[in-house]
Amino acid sequence: MRTPRPAPAAPEGRTSWKKTAVVAVPAVLAVGALATVMAQGVLAASFAVSGTHFQVSSGKLTSSGLSSYVHTDRDTDGRGHPVALLGIGKASLADICQSAQVKTPVGTVVFKLTAGGRAGPVSADSLVIDGEDLVGDARFGTAQIGRDAASLDAVPGVHGPKGKFGLQAGDISVAGVRSHAWSATGGNFRLKGLRVSVSLDGEKCF
Repeated sequence: MRTPRPAPAAPEGRTSWKKTAVVAVPAVLAVGALATVMAQGVLAASFAVSGTHFQVSSGKLTSSGLSSYVHTDRDTDGRGHPVALLGIGKASLADICQSAQVKTPVGTVVFKLTAGGRAGPVSADSLVIDGEDLVGDARFGTAQIGRDAASLDAVPGVHGPKGKFGLQAGDISVAGVRSHAWSATGGNFRLKGLRVSVSLDGEKCF
C-alpha cells in the first residue's frame, strides 16, 4: 500500500495568497467600516468624557434629520452619566456658543467658544451631542417616537441597542437652542467667525 504524498509546501520566502486573503479581507473591511464611521462623526461614545459638562446654545438650528436614544457616557473614573444621544444630520446653526467652567490653580475660569452670527452660519455633518437636556421651540417633519433604537436610520450611523427606546424625525428646526452636554462630535465643521476665550470673570452662554 502506498503512503499518500504530503501536499507540496510553498517555496520558502513566498506567500500563500489564498490563505492571506482569508485573513486580510475581514481586517480590511473592518478598517474601512471604522474609517467610514469616523468620517460620519458618530464615535461620540468611544472616548471617556472629562467629567465636566458644558453649555451649548444657538439662535436657530436646522437639520435634514434627527435620531435619539438614551445612552450612558463614562468618565475616566468610570462614573456613568446618563444622556440623550442626539444625532443630527446635516446641521446648520445661525450661531453657536459653547462654554464650560474649568478649575485651575488661579481659580475657576470660563472656557468659551463662539462662531457664526454676522460672520455667517455654522455647519456640520452628522453632529452628535450627548446631552442632559435640550430646550427650544421645535418644528419636526414626520416623527417616529418609540421606534426600536437599533432600527433608527434618519441619521447615517446613529442607532442604539436592540430593544431600547428611540425616536427619530425628518427635517427639523429648533429656535432658541439651549443644552447641557457631556460631549459633542461632528464631521466637516465649518465655524465662521470663530472666537475662543478663557477668563476668570467670563460669562457663560446662558
